Amino acid sequence: MQNSEIITNLSRFIIVLLLQVLLLNHINFLGYINPYLYLLFILLFPFTGNKSLLIVLSFLLGLFVDIFGDSGGVHAAASVFVAWVRPWLLKFSFGVSYEYNAVRVSKGALSQQLTFISIFVFLHHLVLFSMEVFNVSHILLILQSTLFNSLFSILVIQSVILIFSRNS
Repeated sequence: MQNSEIITNLSRFIIVLLLQVLLLNHINFLGYINPYLYLLFILLFPFTGNKSLLIVLSFLLGLFVDIFGDSGGVHAAASVFVAWVRPWLLKFSFGVSYEYNAVRVSKGALSQQLTFISIFVFLHHLVLFSMEVFNVSHILLILQSTLFNSLFSILVIQSVILIFSRNS
């Protein structure tokens, strides 16, 4: 990574962390729906970047969200999981373009963006709420929380990407 990429990723890390812990964790729409914008950092991490570094940074990001939200490590675990499966999701969503490093999430086709972001967020939330509830007898609660939080998070993340993406 070059110095400009390091500064961009560091500032993105700090901004999404502060937005998440200071603003978004306190939304509680309908009593239980929160957008998790901090996933944007993992989503937009450069494809050519070090994958081990991404996993470590994902762990730290999730850990800080856990510390400020007093959630016992579930965000860190879910963040590490989606950082680990990210290459497969990118390959599934963007196909051959990903293999040749010729794609960016913000520049891809809307259908590819939505596929990638939706699967990514859904998997994160499924792991997050499964570990938070940690009881199979509450599977409907897990699925309900996963579905509604995923939809809200996808809407927020896609809106931010559309607002801040530069048109060529």
